[in-house]
Amino acid sequence: MPTGEQTFRHKAIVSLIIIGCLVLIGNLFEHQVINKTYSEQAHNRTLIKRTIAAPRGIIYDRNDHFLVVNEPTYELEMIYREIETDMDLTAFCELLEITIEEYENLMSLAQSRPYFRSYIPITFLTNIEPAIFARLQEHLFQFPGFYPKLKNKRNYPYPNAAHVLGYISEVNMNDIESRKDVYEIGDIKGTSGIERIYEEELRGQRGYEYLLKDNVGRAVESFRRGTLDRFAASGEDIISTLDIKLQAYGEDLMQNKRGGIVVIEPSSGEILTMISAPAYDPNALSLGKSRNSAFLQLLSDTINKPFLDRAIQAKYPPGSIFKPILSLIAMQEGMWYADKPMICSGEYDVNKRKGFIQKCREHPNPYNVKIALQHSCNTYYYQMVRDYIDRYGFNNPGKGLDELMSYLDEFGIGRSLGVDLLNESEGFRPSSEFYDRRINTSEYSWRSTYVLSLGIGQGELELTTLQMANLAAIIANRGYYYVPHLIRSFQSGKSIGLRFLEKNEVPVDSIHFGPVIDGMERVIYAGTGQKAFVPGISICGKTGTSQNAGIDHSVFFGFAPKHDPKIAIAVYVENAGGGGEVAAPIAGLMIEKFLRGEIQPRRKFLQEEVKNVDLIEKP
Repeated sequence: MPTGEQTFRHKAIVSLIIIGCLVLIGNLFEHQVINKTYSEQAHNRTLIKRTIAAPRGIIYDRNDHFLVVNEPTYELEMIYREIETDMDLTAFCELLEITIEEYENLMSLAQSRPYFRSYIPITFLTNIEPAIFARLQEHLFQFPGFYPKLKNKRNYPYPNAAHVLGYISEVNMNDIESRKDVYEIGDIKGTSGIERIYEEELRGQRGYEYLLKDNVGRAVESFRRGTLDRFAASGEDIISTLDIKLQAYGEDLMQNKRGGIVVIEPSSGEILTMISAPAYDPNALSLGKSRNSAFLQLLSDTINKPFLDRAIQAKYPPGSIFKPILSLIAMQEGMWYADKPMICSGEYDVNKRKGFIQKCREHPNPYNVKIALQHSCNTYYYQMVRDYIDRYGFNNPGKGLDELMSYLDEFGIGRSLGVDLLNESEGFRPSSEFYDRRINTSEYSWRSTYVLSLGIGQGELELTTLQMANLAAIIANRGYYYVPHLIRSFQSGKSIGLRFLEKNEVPVDSIHFGPVIDGMERVIYAGTGQKAFVPGISICGKTGTSQNAGIDHSVFFGFAPKHDPKIAIAVYVENAGGGGEVAAPIAGLMIEKFLRGEIQPRRKFLQEEVKNVDLIEKP
């Protein structure tokens, strides 16, 4: 039985609870029925969530020059269902300095977008002038449904390297639906180039802020003192491998031409320059009012195709720059030796009785590989490839050809090298199966004599300019290469990736590189590539003339210096004639520019001569 004292305590506690409840009820009655202040504040204030765009990471060249930076841009978003039907349209348009017709066009454009919803923010107007934007913010409370937004657009301090750097675009519904955790309406993403391949690192993480706005749409205070807000995190900065000064110089040399230049640091695989011509200013495709017209103008040039990246997408017969590679493989297999002599009468007898004769230029007899390379003797290499393909007998050419093609795979020919860009072409190396399908009939089968053009880099063999430059790097390194790449380091210090750091060795003994490199040196100082000669720099190279239905293509690859290579280069100029005429002097100038920083005054005439070569077709 409870005592009297316990009963009293129990009644006291219950009484206190009842009194407390009555006080709370009274306060609620006061605030919500008698005093309208709090209910009016709740009615007049709306919680809004504002997205804060994350600045994309900066891209630098190897010497810390800015390649891609961010520039603030002002936009106006709208939530359609919040727009008042009786708003003062004339005043609104005057505020933005647009016409009513422009307003209607912008509204129609916004509503035509596939991701338009009346209840979610969507971009109404971009690239608002700062002065207009400042005035707009003061008066925007008069126009419910419209919200100012600060974003960043990409700016390119140098008008170069457009194909490499790429451009950005606004995300579409597929992007949003596939990456709901990453993208939302109005976000931007990399569409091509480095911007695309390193999107994960560059894009950063958006932020949010929660604001209370009053009944006229003005933000009055941060919700819960900003405890729910999240700061935007900038994207990661990237150091690229490019040398923008060399890139700009190469683009200048390639003006009014079609083709490509790729320059690689042999010791690392870092791409110093990657040029596709015709080029364009990357600022033309920066998000802005003139972007669409610039894009359509570039796209409409179906003759010169400026969007085609001729460094990694276009496939070309390599011409005679293939001869050093064939020499290395033939010597490695014991099918040829460095001092093997041959008589060249200016033609090669395939089947003279039937009139099958291949021509060669006039030059001294090639008594060894060095002289054959120096004068680019076709006869020498017709016989070399014929001996290789017929090594298992004249009636069994397929086995010899496929072994040769297997070697080419080791050199990165006929497959993607794995550069950190999208849409790299594999090129093409023909197999015995390819010729079986193409040539064999019930009456006869193909033989080595049908494919002799492979020995001089013609026929069905096709390479990208990047693959050609990589071949030059392999020879410069005496037998190995690193996968060519455009990323040098990340701001965070994370690795660029094991595949770019692994050494890839080709199955050719180092002893065989000596005579080939000596021959390539002779090409420059006393052979077909003398226009690539630079006094005081030991350049090793090889010219090529890639046969074409119209005017032949001009080709060159090489490296320098001979004994401590710092640069490997490939130059391909469409419809420019012999390799020694245009491609060789461009390569020599690029090598001099990189190793010395400037062109000697006495060689400026050659620079101007190359720049004045105009091979472009006007659309």
